[in-house]
Amino acid sequence: MTTGLLFTRRRALGFLAAAPLAGWAVPARAAGAPVRIGLVLTMSGPFASSGQIMANAAKLYLETEGKSVLGDIPVELVIRDDGGTNPDVAKRLVQELVTRDKVQYLGGFQWTPNANAIAPLLKKAKVPCVLFNASGANTTQLAPWFARTAFTHWQVNQPLGEWAAGTKGFRKAYLLTTDFAPGHDAEEAFTRGFTAKGGEVIASVKMPIQSPNFVPFLLAAKAAKPDVVFAFHPGGVQASAFMRACQEVDLRGAGIQLVGPGDLTSDEELPNIGTAALGVITAGQYSMAGDRPANHAFVEAWKKAYTFSPVRPNYMAAGAYDGMHLICTAIAATKGAADAAAAMAAMTSFSATSPRGPISIDPETRDIVQNIYIREVREVGGELANVEIETISGVKDPWKVEHPL
Repeated sequence: MTTGLLFTRRRALGFLAAAPLAGWAVPARAAGAPVRIGLVLTMSGPFASSGQIMANAAKLYLETEGKSVLGDIPVELVIRDDGGTNPDVAKRLVQELVTRDKVQYLGGFQWTPNANAIAPLLKKAKVPCVLFNASGANTTQLAPWFARTAFTHWQVNQPLGEWAAGTKGFRKAYLLTTDFAPGHDAEEAFTRGFTAKGGEVIASVKMPIQSPNFVPFLLAAKAAKPDVVFAFHPGGVQASAFMRACQEVDLRGAGIQLVGPGDLTSDEELPNIGTAALGVITAGQYSMAGDRPANHAFVEAWKKAYTFSPVRPNYMAAGAYDGMHLICTAIAATKGAADAAAAMAAMTSFSATSPRGPISIDPETRDIVQNIYIREVREVGGELANVEIETISGVKDPWKVEHPL
């Protein structure tokens, strides 16, 4: 089989007006023509490295496991750059991908605001869309064509809160979260889990999303003398800046435990963070250090494919790798036909063994069901690693249990 890969990185702002929404339809694929998959990722700006990680993971899946899933059905990737949190750009890109590029599937979407913005377009276009990273709890409820291989912050942070108060016995928590939708989810989820196990949130403070100075926030947290500080930020380059600030303020020296979702100590940033990350506890669905055969194979394939790059696979890579697995499974089930309903039926019956462990798609919510791991940063073989110290198995998004459609 020959798998065609087309990669383009155009911004939509300078494009001519796209076609009107009325009459959107994905035409039947010509015999022998590739199934086109449109990925909307952040390939420029301060979070470009995260977009590149997901693009690399999508390509890696197609060149490895994807070949056996697809058989002789050719596919073609069309990658578009949203430049960051830009809902209007995301809408323009999706409109172009559907009306001009004739994609049968959409994927990617690092940012919840961008994913939420395209929901009305998906309803008109009826194109399946797999969220590789966008984590807003309600996003999949906005259109029936969404499925998610990422996570929600309720799925990660409510179990972390329960573990912090229940298993570790922390009594007082101080929360620092970035002021945008995923940060609000993270705050509420950790609070729910922590207080349910008898803990008390003594303060909850919002931080700006753009170029924050973390030191004043951390000094205020230290002065409050909590047992634990829970922190959330968008990850990427902010991870190193946040940890340098933690080291400067010396939370560890004050006997305060730092916890948060995996963004705090994301695998690709650990070499940049350095020893400031030691002892930090996070909850997440993936660690490069996970001791599983599928993960060992994934990491080795990554190292072989990307010898030119020092960037290591992280939770975003796992979301994109499994996202491509989900899309390819739907392509195979429909034999490449443009049948969105049949594709979604295949996606909602999906289950697999992933580098992150067993995964499936909840047919009721179209969200992923997965293990959540409690991890501690330790030195392993001369490198820092998120070592999994506890497994919480088969976690569904708890927010949707209380907020069903």
